Amino acid sequence: MSFRLDRRHFLGLAGAGTAAAALAACGGPDTSGTAATTAAADIDFSGVKPAAMFDFWSSHPGKSEDVEKQLISKFEAANPNIKVNLVTAGANYEETAQKLQAALAANTGLPAVSVLSDVWWFRFFINDSIISLDSLNKQLGVNVGDYRDSLVQDYQYNSKQWAMPYARSTPLFYYNKDHFKAAGLPDRAPTTWTEFAEWAPKLKALGAAQNAFQYGPLAGYAGWTMQNNLWGWGSGWSKGWDITCDSDDAVAAMQWIQDSVYKDKWAGVSSKDQGADFAAGIASTTINSTGGLVGILKDSKFNVGVGFLPGGPKASKPVVPTGGAGLAISAGVTKEQQLAAAMFIKFVGEPENAALFSSATGYMPVRKSADMTAVLAKTPQIQTAIDQLAVTKVQDNARVFLPGADQEMGKAVAKIVTQQGDVKATLADLKKTLTGIYEKDVKPKLKA
Repeated sequence: MSFRLDRRHFLGLAGAGTAAAALAACGGPDTSGTAATTAAADIDFSGVKPAAMFDFWSSHPGKSEDVEKQLISKFEAANPNIKVNLVTAGANYEETAQKLQAALAANTGLPAVSVLSDVWWFRFFINDSIISLDSLNKQLGVNVGDYRDSLVQDYQYNSKQWAMPYARSTPLFYYNKDHFKAAGLPDRAPTTWTEFAEWAPKLKALGAAQNAFQYGPLAGYAGWTMQNNLWGWGSGWSKGWDITCDSDDAVAAMQWIQDSVYKDKWAGVSSKDQGADFAAGIASTTINSTGGLVGILKDSKFNVGVGFLPGGPKASKPVVPTGGAGLAISAGVTKEQQLAAAMFIKFVGEPENAALFSSATGYMPVRKSADMTAVLAKTPQIQTAIDQLAVTKVQDNARVFLPGADQEMGKAVAKIVTQQGDVKATLADLKKTLTGIYEKDVKPKLKA
C-alpha cells in the first residue's frame, strides 16, 4: 500500500462501514462525500441567550473529578444564571465515547459538552455529531492563538476548530530516585533503551522491587506507548498508509520487549495500572501518562524522578506520541445549550484555570500564557512534561485512523509479552488484520 495522506487532512472513520468525510482540495486525496461536508457551515449565534443548564460528560481524566467540580463552581459563580451538571460518563475515554454513541443512536440525553480523546473526536465529526467552534470562539473572544500550537491543531480540520484542548498529555518515563541511587545509577531517565538495558540488571539485583520496569496494561497502553519503541527502532505501526508493524525493525523492537520479560527477566506487565504499581514500589521504573503525575507523586513513599521517553538504537527523537482529550460540543442540542457550553469551555481554558487543572492532575497546561510559577514551585516535574512537547510526534495512521486497530495491537502485544508468542509470526498476523481493515473500511473511501 503506497498511498500517502497527511493525517492532518484525514478525518478518520466512525467505524467499520462508515463513510469518510470529504476532504478539501489541499494536496491530498478526497473521500466520498458525506454529511460531514455540510457540517463546515458556522452556526449563527447572534441573538442567542445561553441556556440555564447543560450537561458536561467526563471520564475525569487524571483523577480530575475534584478539580472539575472546583472549576464548575468557579464558572457558576461567574455566571450565576447557568448551572453545569457534571456527569460521570465512563471510567475512561472509550466508555465515554461509547455512551455518547448510544445517546446519539437513541437520539436522547445528549450532553452539551463532552470529553473526547484526540482519537475519538474524528469519528463524531464524521457523523456530523459535533459542531465547529469557530463562530462561538469568535463571538466569545477566545484567544485560540494562545493555546499551545501542537495541542490546539490536533482538533483542526480544513481551517476549522472542532474541539478545544483539555486534558492533554504525553507519556513520561518515571523512575524511583532512591533505587537509582542505591544501584549507583545517574539521577536521570535513560537516553536510550539500550542504555536502560544496561541499567535494568543493576536495579533488579537490588531486590528493592519486583521488576526493574513495568509495562502498562496492554489493552489500553500498547498501541499508544509502544509507538515509542517502534519509532526508536526505526519503524512504527505504519508509515503513512503502509502497514509496517511486521518490518525487520518492528520485529527487533518487539523481540527486545519480549526478551526484557522472558529472557532477561527484569520487566513485568501490569494487570491494571502501572502507575499504581510504580507508586507502590512494585517496579523501579515505568512509562505512564503525564496525566497521572500528580497522583503518582502523592501516592509514592519515595523520591520520584521523571524524564523524556528513551530513544532507540536507530532514532533518539522524536519518539514521543501526544495523547489525551479535548472538549467538543454536541450538534444535537439547542443553540442555547451550545452557547452555554462554549462559555464553559472558554472558562476552563482561561490561563488561570488551565494552570489549576494542570496543577491538580499533571496534564500539560494548554495555554501558552498560563502562569505556571506556583505550580512548578510545588510540582517541578511538570516542567519536564512541558519541555517534552518539543520532541512529540504525530501518532501512526494505523493506530488512530483504522477502526478497531488499537484493540488488535493490544491483542498482538499481549500474545508476544504475556504468552511468549513468536514475535515475527504474531506481527505478520497483525499486519494481515490491519491491512484487512484498511482495504475494507478505508481504502474504498479514498481516491487520489
